[in-house]
Formats: sequence, structure tokens, C-alpha cells
Amino acid sequence: MKKQLRCGVVGTGYLGQHHLRIYNQLSYCDLVGFYDTDPDKISKIQKQYPLAKAFNSIDELAQNCAIVSVSVPTDQHSSVALQLMEHGCHLLIEKPLCAYLFQAESILRKAKEKNVLIQVGHIEHYNPVMSYLEKVVHSPKFITADRLAPYNIRGTDVGVVLDLMIHDIGIILQLVNSPIQSLESVGVQVLSNSEDIANARLTFTNGCIANINASRVSNKKMREIRVFQKELYLSMDFMNQTGHLLRKEGSELEKESIPVEKGEPLLLEISHFVDCIRNLSQPKVGVHFRNLALEIALKISDQANNNPKSKI
Repeated sequence: MKKQLRCGVVGTGYLGQHHLRIYNQLSYCDLVGFYDTDPDKISKIQKQYPLAKAFNSIDELAQNCAIVSVSVPTDQHSSVALQLMEHGCHLLIEKPLCAYLFQAESILRKAKEKNVLIQVGHIEHYNPVMSYLEKVVHSPKFITADRLAPYNIRGTDVGVVLDLMIHDIGIILQLVNSPIQSLESVGVQVLSNSEDIANARLTFTNGCIANINASRVSNKKMREIRVFQKELYLSMDFMNQTGHLLRKEGSELEKESIPVEKGEPLLLEISHFVDCIRNLSQPKVGVHFRNLALEIALKISDQANNNPKSKI
């Protein structure tokens, strides 16, 4: 029988608290504790999880854990991850992996040196909607994706491309599975110091075109994708985990609702990562993929902020 894995969390904000909850409920995980610098958050978490220790330092937490979730602001991802890996911790780092490619390269070098696994929080890859798309999408010709959210100060340490659009970039890269031939993007600053609205058009060498919209100044939430391939149209809702398809049958178009088996993506993601560590296997979202998604997102962000050096 495989032993339980000792787990911890650095950063107990909105997402960090969900990581704590899931580690605490997984039967093969032992929630050892957490690290945060906010006294109010520490007090709240201690009341909610009395057996979880509030560690005095990241090093102390790392010495007591096999797995650690990194849920701190993006500009701290690199320094926290490198510190944790010095102690041999496997890491689940919330997206984006970091804010610069050189930081990503440092993290990946350290992971290889310490022989630890890194999983980045591309949570939509574990959404049951994505599982369905991976089964039926084989030669997409055109894809549109829309991801909208009301303004929230959380996440505005980066622009909307790294905050929201990176999810759809990763999804589309996975579905198209072809190099990018060209990229065009625009962005607008509205309420923060970086782009709050962005649009990107990706042309792939296999001929597929993807149009991606992201906004964090919307009145409503939306996470939808539409995929067009020969004789098939798919419309999927990641947020509500629903969808329908139009299929050509002879001269007629037939509409079908898609029976998506619903599930909590973060629970599925963390469970998958823990299973990878227990079974000595690689995470679904591999090293090269997450680096490529970050690279493309950074180029889109640069273009959206009118940096001419970002053009492909």
C-alpha cells in the first residue's frame, strides 16, 4: 500500500484556500500545513484546518512536505519555486508559471537537477469539457474562444493575457497541434496598468485559424469555445460544462446536446498531479507544452502593449 503524501500550500488567498481544501479531502494526501504572511489569513486557516500547521518560513514548510502548491502573486513564483525545490518538493504552481521566460527556464533547470515534477495550473485541461474536445476534435479549421470576467483586483499583477487568455492559448495549442505561422494581437488598458482587454489571431502552419478574446472588465462571466472542422461544429461552455454540436447528415444539419460528465477541474487537476507523483509518471501538461503556452502568451501581451519586438 502506497503511503500518504505530505502536502502544503504557500499563499492562502482565494486559490490557495481551495488547494488546502482539496489536499485535506483527498484520502491519499496528508495536509501538513501552509505558509502565509497575512495574520488574518493565518488565523482563518488555523480555525478551518486545526491540524494544519502555520509554518514560520517557506524552508520549514518545504522540509516537512513532499508536494507544495505555489499560490502567490506571479512575480514571486520563480523565487518561491526555486526555494522549495532546494528541499526536493514536487510543485503545483498556479498559472502563469512565471512572468518571464528566463524565470521559466530557471525553474525547469532546477526541477531537472532535483528530479522533481512541476505542474502548472492550466486548470481547463482537466475540465471535463476539454476531455470531450480531445476525443472529437481531430482537424480543426477555425476556432473562436471567449473568456470574460468582471474586474477583480486579484490577478492584476499581470495583464489579462497572462491572467485569463493563457487558458485558451493552452487549450487551442493542444487541439490544433501545429506550429504557429503568424500572430496578431491588440489590447487596451482600462482599469489597470496593463492590458485589461485583448484579442489575438493565431494562424497555424496546418491552416487552422484561432481568434481569442479575453476581458476582465465585463459585466458577466464567460468561458466558451467554438470549434469548426469538416462537417462538424462544436460549441462548448467551460464554466457550465455544457455544449452542443451540429453535424452534417446527408443534406441535413443535426443538433445534439453533449452529455458532459461534470466535475470540479481543480480537484481533477490536483488528483492527477498527486497520482503522477505516486505512480512516477509525467503530468498531462508537459514541460515543453507549458513553456510554449507561456512563450505565446508573452508575445501576445507584448503586441497588445505595442511592443514591436514581439512580432513572429
